[in-house]
Amino acid sequence: MILVTGGAGFIGSNIVAALAAAGEEVAVCDWFGSDDKWRNLAKHDVVSFVAPEDLPDWLTRAPRLTAVVHMGAISATTERDVDLIVATNIRLSWSLWEWCAAAEVPFIYASSAATYGDGLAGFDDDNDAQAMGRLRPLNPYGWSKLAFDRRVIRAVQGREPRPPQWVGLRFFNVYGPNEYHKGRMQSVISQNYSRIAAGEEMRLFRSYRSDYADGGQLRDFIYVRDCVDVVLWLLSQTETSGIFNVGTGRARSWNDLAQALFAAAGREPRISYIPMPEDLQERYQYFTEARMDRLRAAGYPHAFTSLEDGVAAYVQGFLASDDPYR
Repeated sequence: MILVTGGAGFIGSNIVAALAAAGEEVAVCDWFGSDDKWRNLAKHDVVSFVAPEDLPDWLTRAPRLTAVVHMGAISATTERDVDLIVATNIRLSWSLWEWCAAAEVPFIYASSAATYGDGLAGFDDDNDAQAMGRLRPLNPYGWSKLAFDRRVIRAVQGREPRPPQWVGLRFFNVYGPNEYHKGRMQSVISQNYSRIAAGEEMRLFRSYRSDYADGGQLRDFIYVRDCVDVVLWLLSQTETSGIFNVGTGRARSWNDLAQALFAAAGREPRISYIPMPEDLQERYQYFTEARMDRLRAAGYPHAFTSLEDGVAAYVQGFLASDDPYR
């Protein structure tokens, strides 16, 4: 059995879908709330459901786990309750690390490209404590992910107990099915598709830097299917450990994304540019691009989906259908 924490969330539910389709027994640890988040798992056979507060007790009596895939986190970059972020993203994560070390169970967890902050220190997934010390996240979420990465590296370098396989994945800008419960944190594609399909315009933030045109700000957009493929590959490569970037390795502009969305919806592009909220202007990333050398050097063989192909697959396979869930 494989435990997926955050298994009802965006990336987590896509991982659950792939594992269940492959015939794996899957347990999910998550909260569901009172919205439609449950629909992220409605099509898949889940062997066990665990509330996060019940996880320590469940682990003491759980059947033998073959892996823990830890996607659970406070992931909103706008969250300001830092005590909640620390409890969830650092302390809970470390308790799972310790359990996996003691039980000798592989541990794969979600880090984030938010660890790189404004990108001035680069986007190299260097597994070195000094390199990580140069990173400056822009929000509490990014800081918590970096703090956990640094704790992991300190444990590994200090020869503390560790899981037989340990992997942190720094996801870049992920989009795809099952993100609909995320509100403002869901992708621009999901937020804008219905308006675009109805013939309306798409609004992008203006640039406040002279070296970037309006809509020319750059991101490494990655389709969630590719993220799942990385996780599945790592589960089959138990000798591979480390912290790795998960992006396409190619930055694309918001204008490129808008063009891809209009094309997938069969509409002529109509784009306007709106002011960026003042509280975001000082914390806005103008450029992200994953360095993918380490994952490739570890042997990852698969190509990443282009922005145009990923947006088309998402729109035509999910957002434009009667049932947009995977």
